[in-house]
Amino acid sequence: MSGGSSTPGLTAERVQELNEDDLQALCECVDASILEGGGFAWVRPQGRSVLERYFRGILLVPERLLFVARQDGIIVGSAQLVRPSRSSEAQAMNASVTQFHIAPYARGTGLGRVLLEEIINGARAMGYQFLNLDVRESQNRAIALFRSLGFEKWGTNPYYALDDGQMLRGHYFVKRLQENSRLLQNGASSATDHGKSADMTARPLTLYPAIDLKDGACVRLRRGEMDDATVYSDDPGAQARAWCAAGFHWLHVVDLNGAFAGRSANSEAVKQIVANAKVPVQLGGGLRDLAGIENWLEAGISRVILGSVAVKNPELVKEACRLFPGRIVAGIDARMGLVATEGWAEVSDMQATDLGLRMQDAGVAAIIFTEITRDGMLQGLDLEQTANLARTVSVPVIASGGVGSLDDLAALRRVAADAPGIEGVIVGRALYDGRISPADALRVLS
Repeated sequence: MSGGSSTPGLTAERVQELNEDDLQALCECVDASILEGGGFAWVRPQGRSVLERYFRGILLVPERLLFVARQDGIIVGSAQLVRPSRSSEAQAMNASVTQFHIAPYARGTGLGRVLLEEIINGARAMGYQFLNLDVRESQNRAIALFRSLGFEKWGTNPYYALDDGQMLRGHYFVKRLQENSRLLQNGASSATDHGKSADMTARPLTLYPAIDLKDGACVRLRRGEMDDATVYSDDPGAQARAWCAAGFHWLHVVDLNGAFAGRSANSEAVKQIVANAKVPVQLGGGLRDLAGIENWLEAGISRVILGSVAVKNPELVKEACRLFPGRIVAGIDARMGLVATEGWAEVSDMQATDLGLRMQDAGVAAIIFTEITRDGMLQGLDLEQTANLARTVSVPVIASGGVGSLDDLAALRRVAADAPGIEGVIVGRALYDGRISPADALRVLS
């Protein structure tokens, strides 16, 4: 997330790196909150060195996302969004808020609400169905805030925390994030399933609508051939607004000219998309060096996708993952199982699973897998290869290439039940042609 919720002088955002000024301000506000007993887990101030190591470590943990609250640009509060581990499939619909606090000198400004609303929006955009948090019984203002934003108390722990020898009670809250979200109890679907088959798991899959750019326009290729392109829109910004309005939580953008040229070639179109998108955007195509990666991340892109460079310069991928943890995705494009590069124009002798393991070791946040022979053909995903990759690597896998109907999405949903590493799917032509409506697609994958 970037930008975040805001009112004049009060902002909240997710941060993935901290400069020295931010780190100092964050440590100061944490120590102030600890002294006042205002919501942080420590009961005694820890000092700069301890807190600095703590927060630098948090930024390296994929399951923890750090959000901060700022007053006139200075950090005065923070919280963490904790995602379930990939081995916890039964809890995959749940995320949690922890370490929520606003420094005493910034309370009463409404920043707590701004911060929590940004976290709620972030968790919802990631597809989580429920958001959990817990709080000491003595934190009356925090409890009032949680209730005002729709959190429901579901339990109390009489032995929640020990402070100065006194045992304190704690309350547990939950908020439902998605309409029509459901729980599975004893293997049976609840009444809110709306006719979905019982073999669907509660773990949602993310749908990434594709915006492929050629010569400044939104197009779709067939089998990756630049000469076989259909133009769907000459206004990339309007297309981004349309997909956001349809309810999608991510946008998948590819600079096709850039993929062939080896450098960004549709920069103005990408900037239009970023300016009009209210959800995170991931971008691929032509990214071959750290400067280009950093420029786009600073310009508002949430994640960059590295494709050809993953094969030809794996050290660059590793360095990018180190510098920008959680923001680097590997794009593995394959033709009959062999990795293709240079905008799919060249085919190597490397197996997709071998490259997947290398990218996992490099530290990528996810892998997008595309079988080129199916891309844009509306003949269904290569489920066997996708599931095989998802079972081979330990990072999330996003399926791509060939979705032509709701049946294709339902088939992926079933395969994902046995291959929980599958996190989502990219859909292009079928959405543009109207073969699949956004509402139906989201329903099938939810």
